[in-house]
Amino acid sequence: MNYTRTALLLAGLTGLFLAVGYLIGGEAGMVIALGLALASNLFAYWNSDRMLLGMYNAREASHQEAPELYGLIRELAANAGLPMPRVYVIDDPQPNAFATGRDPEHAAVAINTGLMNILSREEVAGVMAHELAHVKNRDTLIMTVTATIAGALGMLANFAMFFGGHRSGEDGRGGVGPIGGIVIMILAPIAAMLVQMAISRTREYAADREGARICGNPLWLASALERLEAGAAHIRNETAEANPATAHLFIVNPLSGASLQSLFSTHPAIEDRVARLRTLAGGAGRPAVRGPWG
Repeated sequence: MNYTRTALLLAGLTGLFLAVGYLIGGEAGMVIALGLALASNLFAYWNSDRMLLGMYNAREASHQEAPELYGLIRELAANAGLPMPRVYVIDDPQPNAFATGRDPEHAAVAINTGLMNILSREEVAGVMAHELAHVKNRDTLIMTVTATIAGALGMLANFAMFFGGHRSGEDGRGGVGPIGGIVIMILAPIAAMLVQMAISRTREYAADREGARICGNPLWLASALERLEAGAAHIRNETAEANPATAHLFIVNPLSGASLQSLFSTHPAIEDRVARLRTLAGGAGRPAVRGPWG
């Protein structure tokens, strides 16, 4: 895990946020942007998991309600040396899953019903191990903060359309002007998505490696990724389409090919991830048994 690279990318995203604030409102705008960034991150630290789970209408599953799923995650958490996370189920036909929470003691994993309908138990183990790897690596906080800053930057950039950008000097000349404001509105969110993409891709590879170790067989996760990609490509996730800043939290890209944000995918190519997992297995892994969950 390259934490230095992630820290630099986060710093760059925050710097972009402050720069947009300055271009819109000068020094006062930069101070306001800094305050907004701090407030957004503080809110995300304490409330992002509840907000995200509520956004996707996730319902918490107890051991009595989902004994097999709950038992599997408890076993994987023990393998990873983690506390038992809260378990949520999302009634959505797209096969996908994500993890959230500010630290391992306050973590939650969420799994779509569509995933459980098409994967074998071993493949589900690979997916859940990947999500627990995000928890262990504390990616859940970093990726949530990234999504929060990117979303706030998008809102800030929209202000440029209405305020026309900062003017400098007594005669009001300088600054970006109305046209510059439009350019900011278009380019700033794209730049944020590129930074978000770089952060997420780095952490997805690391979670694949650690997830393979947690579940004990890289081929289980490799098989699951192939099947999830095929399923997600043909089944829309309407909530993700309406909230693309959360797309990088899922194990595979939940956005459809028709979405503009899908051009800036926060996920590495599935083919590359699968190839790395097969190399990691070294031919010694046992392929996942095909068949539905349960």
